[in-house]
Parts: sequence; C-alpha cells; structure tokens
Amino acid sequence: MRRCAAFSLVELLVTVAILAILAAFIGMAYGRVSAKAKATRCISHLRQLGLSLRFYLNDHDQTLPTLVAARASRSEDVAAIDNTLDAYGAPPEVMACPADDRELAAQTGTSYFWNPALNGQKTTNLTFLTIAAASRIPILSDKEGFHLYRENRVNILFGDGHASPDLRFIVPE
Repeated sequence: MRRCAAFSLVELLVTVAILAILAAFIGMAYGRVSAKAKATRCISHLRQLGLSLRFYLNDHDQTLPTLVAARASRSEDVAAIDNTLDAYGAPPEVMACPADDRELAAQTGTSYFWNPALNGQKTTNLTFLTIAAASRIPILSDKEGFHLYRENRVNILFGDGHASPDLRFIVPE
C-alpha cells in the first residue's frame, strides 16, 4: 500500500488557527498605525490653522480675533474659527480633525475649540492664567479626545505657532 502525501485535518486546522492569530495581530497593528497617522494629520491641520491665524494677525495689528469657543451648529451666525480664518487661507478640510468620528466639523464648522480667554489680546503681551510665555498658551485644541491611543487624547496649537499633543502649563526645571 502506498501512502499519499497530504495534510491531515489536524495540520490544516492548526495552520488556519495560526493564520487567524497573525491576521488579528496585523489588524490591531494597522488600527494603531492608522490612528497615529490621523493624529499626525490633525497636528498638521492645526499648524495650517496657525499659519492662517498669522495672516489674520498681520492684517489686524497683531490682535487676536474675538471668536466663540465653539458653536452648536453651522447655522449660528457668530464669529467662529471656520468663518473667520477661511478668508486667510484656511481650506475647509483643515477645519476637521481626521480622527473626528462624530463628524463635529460637519455639524459645527470645525473639530477645534478656540480659547476665548485670548479674545482681542495683542500677541506682543499675550497672557493666559498668569502664563506669559506664548509657547505654553493654548490657542486651539481638539473639541474631544479624538486620539485614543495616546495619554493626552487632544492636539493643541500654542501661541508661538507650534502644535503638539502635550499640554504644558509649568516651565520644566
């Protein structure tokens, strides 16, 4: 009697189980990489908004605009980030955080909060909660914790124009 070289049912099931486990690991890694890419694009959007704000400041004697922190819907006729900075080169796509799964930008005009404590302040003597260093004063931030795989789930644009996920009010010693 000749034996045929073939896989047994047990060998086939073990192979399928190993492939399923590998696929699960790849799926988890892809989700994390995709989330990091969205967080990086969000920081890029905040930097672009920061550039548009610089153009605004150049036209308005270095005085920050008076804006609402956020609005409930696009139908509200108030000065907000999207309808103020759009005239200064901020395209509509940068108003939305790529990780905004709730589509807050579509409903309210933007995925970002404006810091209303800075309304009307001159950038030459910017202060917030007794902080005078522009590099530590938040101007814009995500409306919600969109970035789930990080300790600090929001990105922030600071007064000096840099964007980061790190909110720092205290000067490092």
